[in-house]
Amino acid sequence: MSLKVFILAGEPSGDRLGGALMAGLNTLNPDVTFDGIGGALMQAQGLRSRFPMEELSVMGLAEVLPKYRHLKRRIRETAEAVIAQKPDVLITIDSPDFSLRVAALVKAGSDIRTVHYVAPSVWAWRPKRAVKMAKSIDQVLALLPFEPPLMQAAGMDCDFVGHPVVAEPLATETEIRDFRQEFNLGDQPLVLALPGSRRSEVTRLGPVFGEALQAFAHFHPGYRVVVPCAAPVADLVRSQAEDWPEDTLFLDPAAYDAERYAAIKRAAFAGPSLALAASGTVSLELAAAATPMVIAYRFQWLTWQVMKRMALVDTVTLVNLVSETRVVPECLGPDCTAENIAAKLDELAQAPELQNAAMAVTMQRLGLGGEDPGLRAARAVLNRL
Repeated sequence: MSLKVFILAGEPSGDRLGGALMAGLNTLNPDVTFDGIGGALMQAQGLRSRFPMEELSVMGLAEVLPKYRHLKRRIRETAEAVIAQKPDVLITIDSPDFSLRVAALVKAGSDIRTVHYVAPSVWAWRPKRAVKMAKSIDQVLALLPFEPPLMQAAGMDCDFVGHPVVAEPLATETEIRDFRQEFNLGDQPLVLALPGSRRSEVTRLGPVFGEALQAFAHFHPGYRVVVPCAAPVADLVRSQAEDWPEDTLFLDPAAYDAERYAAIKRAAFAGPSLALAASGTVSLELAAAATPMVIAYRFQWLTWQVMKRMALVDTVTLVNLVSETRVVPECLGPDCTAENIAAKLDELAQAPELQNAAMAVTMQRLGLGGEDPGLRAARAVLNRL
């Protein structure tokens, strides 16, 4: 049947989800047309973006305020375009400050079905967000297996479609061998360090990560620190090099083409004996590569005070949550000190195998070995139309 889809994403992670979902829709219903906003991956599946997705990739109050009027205009323009196009479904992907405002305007002016991809983390804090969201969203596509009951309780259809991390390629033996040869690593055990992908994160975490790894290296001189830098912060990470062990290997994406760097990063994730990472979805990437980890994060003082009082869970690490264990150690807020992190890394080095079962369970529960998440998401959308 002929199918018209209006789809929008506001940041690179959303573009990846959208591209995979669109590929699934193209597979299941070749007579589909797309309109909306997206990046290169969504455009490769047939979307002609109404304006550059990068206009929406704004985070933080200080960054949003100067662009507030422009963003508000884009929200209105997008909602008016959806209502005028009368698609069979509007699919919004993450970026709730933009996506859900568009959906609310669309619902106020039409009966177009609305689907939101990525459930809000109401299991962690602010559970009333789901009730508010239900006023404008008909269906949610969830990445985590425990989210559907929470969305359904608020009055929305919800389908667990699997997390995209299970569909990401892992390093081949050849890639790992080439990586170690290129950087003269031999069989040396590694510590993978991941201080974040945003400048604010790296500014707060880079120095304490460096100091912690210095302390760890003093007692474990056989380990080599490897830092696969995220492109937006590579220069900032490098500028902090004096705080890190002197033989730290910084991997800068600017030095390689995209395909080559992706292979290097995969091999780096597969090669380390253990990892120190900022809190976030990177814990799932590490679990996919079976790399045991310590998670650390420093918050702004006010943010920490609010989170401490409003948090509904006792861990921020998705591996702990999905596996229903607490085997991944965390150093958060005031506990995010070099001394604490080094001690946790030392404990991990003594028994890295203790996380193996939790990481395997996490991947299985996120959909590893099943249908591709993009295809599952497409099927969920079509099944409820």
